Amino acid sequence: MFHSILVPTDGSELARKAVSVAVKLAKQDNASLLALSVAEPYPYGWVAEAAAFPEPESYEKQMRTEAETALRQIELAAREAGVRCELRPAFNTSPANEIVRTAEDHGCDLIVMASHGRRGLDRLLLGSVTQRVLLQTEIPVLVVR
Repeated sequence: MFHSILVPTDGSELARKAVSVAVKLAKQDNASLLALSVAEPYPYGWVAEAAAFPEPESYEKQMRTEAETALRQIELAAREAGVRCELRPAFNTSPANEIVRTAEDHGCDLIVMASHGRRGLDRLLLGSVTQRVLLQTEIPVLVVR
C-alpha cells in the first residue's frame, strides 16, 4: 500500500512510539523509511543575546549531534526489522515546513508522526507542528499519541 514513509523525530519518547509504528508499517508494506530530524538554526540577533546562547558553531554542533542521535535510533530500529531507511538531518526555523517539503521532494506517500495532544492555552502558546503539517499537506498523515 505505501512505498515511502516519512517519519520525523525530535528524539522524544513519544516520537519513538511513532517510529515503532512507521517501522511496522514499512515492514508490512515492504516500504522504505525516510527519517527526518529538524533542528532550529542558531537564533541570531536579540534572542540569542537575551538568552545567553552559546556561540553559533557550538550551538549548531550540539543541534546536529542531537539530530543524528535521534536518527540513529530510527536507523537501528529499521535495520533490526529489515526495512530500508535513509537519514536526513535538517535545519529550519519551521519544522512543519521542512517536514512537508521533505515528504513532497522525496515522493513520500505517508507521514507518520507524533503529537503531544496539547489543548487550550498550551496549544495556543506552543502551537503544534503536527497540526501545521496536517494543514499544509495533502499527503496522508498518521498521528501517533
